[in-house]
Amino acid sequence: MNKSFRLSLLLALCVAGLLQACIPLVAVGVGGGVAATIDRRTYGEQVMDTEIQHRFNRQFPSALEAKTNASATVFNRWVLLTGQAMDEQSRAEVEALARSIPNVREVFNELSIAYPASFTSRSGDTLLTSKVKARLFDSPLVAGTQVKVSSESGIVYLMGLLTEAEANAAVDIARTTAGARKVVNMIEIITPEQAQARTVAQPPAAEQSAE
Repeated sequence: MNKSFRLSLLLALCVAGLLQACIPLVAVGVGGGVAATIDRRTYGEQVMDTEIQHRFNRQFPSALEAKTNASATVFNRWVLLTGQAMDEQSRAEVEALARSIPNVREVFNELSIAYPASFTSRSGDTLLTSKVKARLFDSPLVAGTQVKVSSESGIVYLMGLLTEAEANAAVDIARTTAGARKVVNMIEIITPEQAQARTVAQPPAAEQSAE
């Protein structure tokens, strides 16, 4: 797959709103079949993150939906809250919900007190996220598959398990991407040895379940 086609495909997926599903990524073999999931989190950590995300979505009260436009991004049991809340009480209630979910390590409440973002603003954030992600994938300095990217009102949030050199490169890429007003670095730093040990091909979920 040549570089231009790869980037075009990634942008298409991201604009379609599928960027949040880009991590974990899958490795594709020569024959085009899915080989394994590549992620520095263990399979168990990935499952735990998915469960935290599902619980947050399922337990979000309808009464709170009317007063907030909140999204949760989960990585390695850290929960990032972004969006808007009509008042401080609603903002605090969203954080309390996130903190009540089992296995959550930490909650970062980045909800702003404001009216819900417009469709134009949300579309701009989706495009910004896609551009940052595409540049990360194209960089030889950072493993793009290991960085979780989200954007809100032009602020880019980075999460992942990266070495210090990779994290610095990722932040610089996000900072210099057109449309980025600010970069919030939420990357967990690991040693090169830890990165090497964690970067292993793990069996797909279906195979894990069968064991």
